[in-house]
Amino acid sequence: MSRPGDSKILVIGIGNVYRCDDAAGLVAARLLKEQAPKCCSVIEHTGEGAALMDLWKDLDCIIVIDAVRSGAAPGTVSRFDATLGPLPGPMFRDSTHAFSLVEAVELGRALNQLPPLLVVYGVEGQNFDAGTNLSPAMEFAIQNVVERVLREISQIVSS
Repeated sequence: MSRPGDSKILVIGIGNVYRCDDAAGLVAARLLKEQAPKCCSVIEHTGEGAALMDLWKDLDCIIVIDAVRSGAAPGTVSRFDATLGPLPGPMFRDSTHAFSLVEAVELGRALNQLPPLLVVYGVEGQNFDAGTNLSPAMEFAIQNVVERVLREISQIVSS
């Protein structure tokens, strides 16, 4: 996995392409790569926490997109500013990693190594079974989250 160059903003799409809706972050990242401004790097990532911490080291703005399961309606998009407080752990409970995004954020906070802005978009999944097909609700939600991330990037760049 390469480090972003001189980009002001790093977008990280997290997921597992073989667990249906868990691929949401990866699919969103692929769409964002085509549309993001040059000041923004976009990567796909498995979500392993130590590697995430290494990626966001010394960067000012990180946006993460990941599938969640909280009991909300499938396709619901939630936005969290992780620099202001902990992520709601139960939403991200289906990570396949022993050291996940939630743990990486909290360790980063404890070590005073969070970037100045760390935004996490959680996209409510419906089907996390083995397979490669997204649910219809997730397909729609991915378009929504891509639009929201592009607006957020625009606001960051103009500030």
